[in-house]
Amino acid sequence: MNFSSYMTQWLYGPNGYYTRERDIGKKGDFYTAVSTSIFFGGSIAKRLISTIESGFLSSHCCVVEIGAHKGYLLADIIQFLYTLKPSLLETLTFYIVEPFEANQLMQERYFKEAFGETIKLLHLKSLDELSCKEAFFVANEIFDAFACEVIYDDKMLVVDENSQLIFCPIDAPTNELAIRHSVIKGEIAIGYESFARAMAKGSERYEFVTFDYGDKVARNDFSLRVYAEQKVYPFFALTPLVADESLREPISFKSLFGKSDITYDVNFSHLIDAYEQNGALLHQYTTQMTALVEFGLIELLEMLYANVSKENYEKEANKVKILIDPAFMGERFKMACFRKNKGK
Repeated sequence: MNFSSYMTQWLYGPNGYYTRERDIGKKGDFYTAVSTSIFFGGSIAKRLISTIESGFLSSHCCVVEIGAHKGYLLADIIQFLYTLKPSLLETLTFYIVEPFEANQLMQERYFKEAFGETIKLLHLKSLDELSCKEAFFVANEIFDAFACEVIYDDKMLVVDENSQLIFCPIDAPTNELAIRHSVIKGEIAIGYESFARAMAKGSERYEFVTFDYGDKVARNDFSLRVYAEQKVYPFFALTPLVADESLREPISFKSLFGKSDITYDVNFSHLIDAYEQNGALLHQYTTQMTALVEFGLIELLEMLYANVSKENYEKEANKVKILIDPAFMGERFKMACFRKNKGK
């Protein structure tokens, strides 16, 4: 089978990694901006308020998180809306796109604990179920979790019936994507175009803010890797395809199948092209550090400083540093903001 099908089974199959409850953070396989600081969600809440106050979206729009895990990000956004502009909680509608029932129940439990009956959380199994006039979409680290093909010149990685990896001649659809996005070695995401198309069909007007790690230019090198218990394994180091034994890991990729996260760097030029093909415009592309500061992170920290003890402030400020420090997430992660405006 193509590697993209194998990766889909790894992440989303009957026993896939993303189909069940899992820990994210210090106790999990990896941590994200959401698990690092509530001010990540707070900054996005300020961005949402700004987008509404500018008139691009109305106060009656839908707020839709995609790839929510336990729902922490959307809950953080709601909590900061309550602090910054509580009137919006009476007019906004909140959705999470979540295909797996176990995860839906987990998110509902968390919202019940956090907000009681105050906030009504709605679920969609896919973007295809959404139909609204305007929406604010938000996602953190979802595009690195799309299945991908792995190519090297005129060959692509496949998994045979014995779960062995081999490079075979590249097929026509993958070759077309490779040429279009100037990839000769590395990963090519499968599904960006259909995802952007579903978003365009689901909302007449939208703003979409998404964060992920990667670059705007294809690296033309392998970035495929596996995260397990806070350790990073280069994927090919888990396979016999690495000739140098000193570079081999003592475990096989087969033993990590479905039990750990498998991911790769996002090629943002591919993502941007997919959205532009489907009627959206790139409104902004920048580093996570720049995006969060422009969204209003510093103002939120100033509010915190004025209302809590020095000890509590320093504790939260140290968490925020991980989000924006170039040595951590600040430069490695990027933010892309897309806008679709009906009639333009």
